[in-house]
Amino acid sequence: MSRIGNNPVAIPDGVTVEVNDQVITVKGKLGELTQNFDSVSVKIEEGNVFVERPSDAKDHRAKHGLYRSLINNMVKGVSIGWSKDLELVGVGYRASNQGQKLELAVGFSHNIILDIAPEVKVETVSDKGKNPIIKLTSFDKQLVGQVAAKIRGFRRPEPYKGKGIKFVGEIIRRKAGKSA
Repeated sequence: MSRIGNNPVAIPDGVTVEVNDQVITVKGKLGELTQNFDSVSVKIEEGNVFVERPSDAKDHRAKHGLYRSLINNMVKGVSIGWSKDLELVGVGYRASNQGQKLELAVGFSHNIILDIAPEVKVETVSDKGKNPIIKLTSFDKQLVGQVAAKIRGFRRPEPYKGKGIKFVGEIIRRKAGKSA
């Protein structure tokens, strides 16, 4: 019995959900998302989206909760949006953006220039005495996570001094050095 898959997804005001064949389309004030699905049936009743599986086969059980979660993320994304914040920890680490181009100075001999997808809005905050912060916002949760992971991958946080690019609120497990 899937606890996640059986929960209905509430459709807030200003969001429309359409199901055509094996494609679900969600439109809202922030954008439009589509998702293909199989092995389950999707029904819209009384302002809720219900995901049902045809049998208890392993494939059907696995995809029941998956597609319900994807639909829920789509509905939340087009209504309120998703955001990720990254923090640059290290001496001389800087971030700046010109429109959709993000420039990172993270200890290499050259600056890294990254073109961000047009669906993702990027903003950099650099306050004196604080670590620079990169704010990513979009209506697509998967795209925000993918862009954030790519930026973090340029300089992952290391366990000895904690330097690198990390998510805000992420706890880095620290190790003792040679002298300990």
